[in-house]
Amino acid sequence: MKRTDKVIITCAITGSIHTPTMSPHLPITADQIATNAIEAAEAGAAMLHLHARNPETGQPSQDPELFRAFLPRIKQSTDAILNITTGGGLGMSLDDRLAPAKMFKPEVCSMNMGSVNFNISGAGAKITQWQHDWEKPYLDMTKDFILSNTFAQIEEAMTQLSDQGTRFEFECYDMAHLYNLAHFVDRKLVEPPFFIQGVFGILGGIGPDPENVMHMKTTADRLFGEDFIFSLLAAGRHQMRLTTLSALLGGSVRVGLEDSLYAGKGQMATSNAVQVAKIRRILEELSLTVATPEDARAMMQTKGGDNVAF
Repeated sequence: MKRTDKVIITCAITGSIHTPTMSPHLPITADQIATNAIEAAEAGAAMLHLHARNPETGQPSQDPELFRAFLPRIKQSTDAILNITTGGGLGMSLDDRLAPAKMFKPEVCSMNMGSVNFNISGAGAKITQWQHDWEKPYLDMTKDFILSNTFAQIEEAMTQLSDQGTRFEFECYDMAHLYNLAHFVDRKLVEPPFFIQGVFGILGGIGPDPENVMHMKTTADRLFGEDFIFSLLAAGRHQMRLTTLSALLGGSVRVGLEDSLYAGKGQMATSNAVQVAKIRRILEELSLTVATPEDARAMMQTKGGDNVAF
C-alpha cells in the first residue's frame, strides 16, 4: 500500500440495509439525506457514499430522479467527493443498480467485487411492530439470498462506468474479492490507484476480527503493491474499533448510518455527523491527519467535482 499520512473519511449516509423502524434518525427523504451528507462533510468526511430511498416508505430505490432530488444540493453545499452506489437495494437488477451512476457520471461509485451470501435477517430480531409492511419480508428473504456480482456483471459495470471517467470504491466482502479485483487489473479493465474498501461483519462475508483485517491488508499488499489505498468499514458494534485499526495500519476509514446506527454502546447516533466527528477525534488523538476533499481527489486521482452530470 502506498504510505500516506492522510486518512480519507468516507461517510455512508443511509444505505439499503437498515429500515425506518430500526432508528428514527435514519435519513429517508431527499432533505434528510442532503442535510445529513452536508453535516457529515462539515464534520470531516472527504467522501460521501450515497443511496436513495422512497420518501414515503423508506424502501431503498435506485430511481435516478430520487438521486436528482439531493445530489445538486449536496454538491452546491460541500466540496466532498460524491460516491453513488451501484449496489442499490437487495434483489435489484444490474440495470437498476447502475442507472443513477450512468445518468449522473459521478467522480466515484461503489463496485462490489463478488457474489456473496448476504444475510441480514437477524437485524430486526428484537422488533415486534414495524412501521411499513415491506421491512420484515425484506430482511427475512436474505436467509435465502445471494448478492449477485458475477464476473460478467462486474465487467459490464466496470466498462460502462470507466468510459465516463468514474473511479471505484471496490467493496470486498471476502478474501476472494481481492483476487477478483486482481483479475480485472491484469486484464487492464481498471487502472490504479485502487480504492479498496474491506467490508467486515456481514453474515456471509469475512468476519469482524482484527486478524482478518491484517490478512486482507497483507493480501492486498501482495496483489497490488503500492497501487492501492486500503479502507475499511465494519458492521454495527464493530465499526469504530476496526476502522481505527485500519487507520493504524496506514489505511482510510468509512463510517455512517449505512454501516451502524450507533455512536457508542447502547447510544444511537442522531446523525451521520456524530459518527464522523467521533472517528475524526480518534484519528487526531492518534496524530493522524484527516484528508480534505482536495487531498482525497489527489490520492484517488478522480476526474474532479466539475466533471459530473449533476
